[in-house]
Amino acid sequence: MAKVELKAPIVAEISENIKDACTAVVVDYRGLTVEQDTRLRKALREEGVVYKVYKNTFINFAIKGTDFEALAPYLEGPTAIAISKTDATAPARIIAKFAKEADKLEIKGGVVEGTAYDAAGIAKIAAIPSRDQLISKLLGSLQSPITNFARVMNQLAEKGGAAGAAEA
Repeated sequence: MAKVELKAPIVAEISENIKDACTAVVVDYRGLTVEQDTRLRKALREEGVVYKVYKNTFINFAIKGTDFEALAPYLEGPTAIAISKTDATAPARIIAKFAKEADKLEIKGGVVEGTAYDAAGIAKIAAIPSRDQLISKLLGSLQSPITNFARVMNQLAEKGGAAGAAEA
C-alpha cells in the first residue's frame, strides 16, 4: 500500500471534523504530563470539542481552501487541534483555563467563526462566556423588571389594593 493511501483517511478525518466547525484552536502540548493531558481531553470532550494530535502536514492538507487555512502559520512543532462545531468559545475557554494550571500548555492561535486570531486574540475570546451563560444572563435581565413589577403589585394588594394606595 502506498504512503498516500495510508495518509488519505487521516486527512479525510480532519476535513470531516472541520467541515461544519465554527472554531479551531491549535496548541503546543509539549511538557504536559499524561495526567494533565487526560484531564484536558476529558474537559474538552464534556463540552463536545474534538481534541486530537495530528502531523502538521496532515492538518495543512485538510485546511487548504477552507476558513481554517489561516491556521497554517501556527503549524510548527508539536501541534494538537481543538475543534468545536457548536460553541464558538468552548475550545478557547477550556484551553485557556487549563493553561493557567498547566503552564506548559501554549496556545498558538486559532480561527473563530472565520476570523483568525493569534494567542492573545484567543485569550480574549476565552474571556467570553458560553452561549448558555449569555442566554441565562439575558433571560435574567428580561425577568428582573417583571419580577419587580409583580412585587410592587403584591405589596399594593397586601395594603388594601388600589383604594388603600389612593388614600395614602
